[in-house]
Amino acid sequence: MDYWSICLLFVSLFGTILRTGGVELTFELPDNAKQCFYQEIEKNATAMLEFQVVTGGQYDVDVTLEAPNKEVIYRQIKTQFDSHQFTASVTGAYKACFSNEFSTFSHKLVYMDFRVGDQLPLAGLGDHVTVMTQMESSAEKVHKNLNNILDYQTHHRLREAQGRKRAEDLNGRVLVWSAIETFTMLLVSVGQVMVLKTFFTDRKP
Repeated sequence: MDYWSICLLFVSLFGTILRTGGVELTFELPDNAKQCFYQEIEKNATAMLEFQVVTGGQYDVDVTLEAPNKEVIYRQIKTQFDSHQFTASVTGAYKACFSNEFSTFSHKLVYMDFRVGDQLPLAGLGDHVTVMTQMESSAEKVHKNLNNILDYQTHHRLREAQGRKRAEDLNGRVLVWSAIETFTMLLVSVGQVMVLKTFFTDRKP
């Protein structure tokens, strides 16, 4: 696992602190591979699947989401990023699968957030039946805004990591191309010198 994989894994683990349920992680998806994740969801509960390919190939994967009764409720082919919100029709283990089987050489890094339910309520607000005070209402609003900020920061970190990886790949290609051009110029220069040298060399009859 490289440096970016470790950083993104730390970001995803930090983001799970404020989640009510589900899983948020960054995982490696090798070429010709398929990985599935399972999440227990109660009937009529709201859930959301969100993903983004951070690095690798054309930044695309195949994604399917199946209900416990094998019904496919969501499918995407060669997609870079997307999100799908749904309400569970039955209680059981829902399966989210990410496939890179169409790729022969590209190793990919995928971010996934399989969220169940709403954000955790602020501690202490539901302990009484009286009307919330203005301070409690403000605290609840700040709590929701902080959760939104956490989501935005996660997405910005993913985009920053994706942009940096693309820049590093581009820089590597430029270096290789520059080395090839330099070698070609040296080879052509030596060839020209050898050809010009033959013009001024006395030939034996």
